[in-house]
Amino acid sequence: MGKTTRRSVLKYSAATAALAAAGPLAGTRAWAQAASSPIRIGVLYDLTGPFTGAGSVPGSIGTQIAIDLINERGGILGKHKIEPIKGDAQSKADVALNEAERLMSQEKLDVILGIYASPEAIPLSEKMEQAKKILWITIAVATKVLKGKNLHYTFRPGVTADLYGAAAIGFLKDHAKAQLKIDLKKLKCAIIHEDGPYGSDTGAADALHAKEVGIPIVLDEAYSATTSDLSSLVTKLKRANADVILHTGYNPDITLFLRQAREAGLKFKMLIGHGAGYGQRDKLKQAFGTDLDYFLNVDPVAAQNLKPGTLKPELEQLVKVMVERYKKVSGNESVPPHVSMGFNQTWVFLQNVLPKAITKYGGTDAEAIRKAALDVDIPEGGTIQGYGVKFEPPGSEQAGQNLRAAACVTQAHGDVEAIVWPDKLKTANAVMPLPKSNPYAA
Repeated sequence: MGKTTRRSVLKYSAATAALAAAGPLAGTRAWAQAASSPIRIGVLYDLTGPFTGAGSVPGSIGTQIAIDLINERGGILGKHKIEPIKGDAQSKADVALNEAERLMSQEKLDVILGIYASPEAIPLSEKMEQAKKILWITIAVATKVLKGKNLHYTFRPGVTADLYGAAAIGFLKDHAKAQLKIDLKKLKCAIIHEDGPYGSDTGAADALHAKEVGIPIVLDEAYSATTSDLSSLVTKLKRANADVILHTGYNPDITLFLRQAREAGLKFKMLIGHGAGYGQRDKLKQAFGTDLDYFLNVDPVAAQNLKPGTLKPELEQLVKVMVERYKKVSGNESVPPHVSMGFNQTWVFLQNVLPKAITKYGGTDAEAIRKAALDVDIPEGGTIQGYGVKFEPPGSEQAGQNLRAAACVTQAHGDVEAIVWPDKLKTANAVMPLPKSNPYAA
């Protein structure tokens, strides 16, 4: 998977010779005996730039905690330590591509794990496909990363943008009439989103699922995440008089929107965010404090928010360690869902894919990993985020996507954050509409 010492090269050569002489099972044993050097994998996140405040850095810490825990247990199969070779995409797609090239060409790596931003994941997946190297996505959710591409070397154990839209509308379908006292067909919703792949795919999913249940969309507007003025959007929202705003954005544009919305006196009954900047509540609270109280957010589960007893004891212990280590490393008490995303997807790769690649397919090259990934079959409840893992095979509409991934809806006020949808996971009932104490409350 990476550079090795001269001694290791000779051992690999011996293993190859043994494979030719003794068949695949003997070759697997020989590989395991020969692999004295660490298994080297590329880890690529945005460690600088605007995406750091929207979840990339917490995701990278989650990944590192998973690697540390595996190494402390002796490594893969108790003998092969993981050596992460890190890159910084700097919140820029061109830099991400250059870093991927460096990791593959100079570092000779077969796997790049990580990727926070969808605008980076789309070209990266195409690049990795051409190179026949593995891209293991931990966070980026844009549906178009995989949909209709028939990719063989990109895998995403986490959620898609479509699941964000399905969760937001699913929550409204289940709760809007009872709590807002408005029939779904009269519930006025506005969709606003940054115009990159993440925002566009999520906004499209909101619109699609809203149409399915008959919710009217009174405004559907995209904007640049780098804009310096969203006052015209706020004016349109005031005219539309939406009951609910569905918003997808990163930290800087969300901050700008909420500030200008309050200045202009924009009111609504509820705002539902879709991960990214809304998942980094501690960052937003620095600017808005209690103004954020009772907003809803759609994201994969932040594992520490699951009800005790939801997970098996060994998974609950993993969550406890993850939370403790994140707080110690970051200095933050708030643990955003991106930590669970970075940890969980990395843990699946290290625990469920690499061991099988070695024992069943003879090594850690891209082809062995690809085959091992397609064998993964984790039932619901089998990961720290509560969902299972089974990847769509080549030839499917979303080849490489985890069919069992799921999102939830959370609500926070003060220092309390609870899961409010779906019912099987909820830890509290949603408060809706916004309380009168909220400055945005209609």
